[in-house]
Amino acid sequence: QGQLVESGGGLVQPGGSLRLSCAATGSIFSIKTMAWYRQAPGKQRELVATITSSGTTNYAHADSVKGRFTISRDNAKNTVMLQMNSLKPEDTAVYYCRDELFGYWGQGTQVTVSS
Repeated sequence: QGQLVESGGGLVQPGGSLRLSCAATGSIFSIKTMAWYRQAPGKQRELVATITSSGTTNYAHADSVKGRFTISRDNAKNTVMLQMNSLKPEDTAVYYCRDELFGYWGQGTQVTVSS
């Protein structure tokens, strides 16, 4: 049930920041675990972070993103966010939002980190 629409991607210089948003339709958003994934050119899609219905967060690649990326959610707005700071060229990828309950994916938003 539902649709996911990501926004907020773009081109940013190394060291810059972006805030991704994922707007979800459907009436049971608040009980779902939501996640952000990314897929770099020529690589498999990988999990970046998850957030449970209660707000518990987990970062899949702690060494590479923890401390720089923050996942959060606003259940009143059916939205999950990914704040990305101190961006590096290796963060360049298409970022996808996923409904972990039903397995729905968004269409993705491109993030390019380059000078």
